[in-house]
Parts: sequence; structure tokens; C-alpha cells
Amino acid sequence: MSQSEPLDPRYFRREDELPDTLFYQEARRTVHIDEAAIAAATEVYRELLSPDTTVLDLMSSWRSHLPADVSFREVVGLGMNAEEMADNPQLDRFVVHDLNADPVLPFDDEVFDGAIVTVSVQYLTRPVETFREVNRVLRSNAPFVLTYSNRCFPTKAIAAWRATTDAQHANIIATYFHESGNWGEVYAQDRSPKRPGFSDPLYAVWAWKR
Repeated sequence: MSQSEPLDPRYFRREDELPDTLFYQEARRTVHIDEAAIAAATEVYRELLSPDTTVLDLMSSWRSHLPADVSFREVVGLGMNAEEMADNPQLDRFVVHDLNADPVLPFDDEVFDGAIVTVSVQYLTRPVETFREVNRVLRSNAPFVLTYSNRCFPTKAIAAWRATTDAQHANIIATYFHESGNWGEVYAQDRSPKRPGFSDPLYAVWAWKR
């Protein structure tokens, strides 16, 4: 069993506190960032994930934005909508699972070589528990890579995210790493496309399991 969330619960309040299963029951086949930001996220994953490895796409949807020219051994999706994930050409298999209802991941210890979350970390209401679980299912020295932008479903984003800036969001994610434990140094980069004002921003935060 995961330990309880150590951070102030007020940080994780949302405008819409109805069960997430209701919000995500309808498939939304839309990307949440533009093509330039997607390309930036893909490049981050290309740099940090090794070929021929097993990758967990956490909070997955109908697109993973992993580099199409990199051959992974297996990509496993975990998300809220089976119809969306069934349309994702990069997933080899997927699991429907609500992390806010149960942050315990349905996987054995140390089975993944990397994990990603793409523009969705702002919806986690039990992030430290979730990060602790990601650490459990990763092999030693495996990266956990999170990308985010300035877009979200505002009624489902946590209060702390809505009250802070893009730069401060990196500090929020770093706090999750530090509070969940057993991670190495946390890195954060602004990977926004080079045409500010003409495309969505893109930021990356990551750490390796000790």
C-alpha cells in the first residue's frame, strides 16, 4: 500500500470534484498542444529514453508523442479512456486506471526502463503517492520524464497549478520528486519552440531512479 499524501490537501482541490471517471468517460481525440510543442516533447523523449526498452506512458491518451523512428521493446499505456488508448498506434497494450482514486500501479516491481507523463501532471490529486509508485515499477537508473505546457482542463487542474506560473510549475513537480524519495537530481528545462508567441510553450522536468 502506498503511504498517504504528505502535502497540504488544499493544494489539490479542484473546481470539479466529481469522480474523474465521469469527466473522462467520453473519448476526446484531440491533442492539447500544437505541432511545434509536440515536436519539442518528442525531442525530449528521444534524448532521455533509450531504444529497445520498455516504457510506461502514464496518464495516456490517443497519442503518446514518442519518437516514431525509435524502436521501443514495449510501450504500455495507463489512462482513463479505453477507446482513446485503443486508437494510440504507439501503445502495445494499455490499462484503464484512475490514479486519483488509486495511485497504486497495477504492475510488478522494476519492470519498466522509463516512464513519461505528457501535459497531464496538473490533474494528479495524489502525486507523491503516484511518483512513489512510478519509482517502484521502474528499474534502477530509469528516467521519469514529465512534459507540460500552459494548457489544461481548468476545472480538473489542481489549485496549486492554477495559482502558479509556468516556471513555478517545475518547482511543483520537483517537490513531488523530493517528497516521494529515491530519485536522483531533478532537472528542469524550458524546451519551448524558438518562436515565442507563435506556438505553445513546452517544459520538461525529469529525474532518474536511484
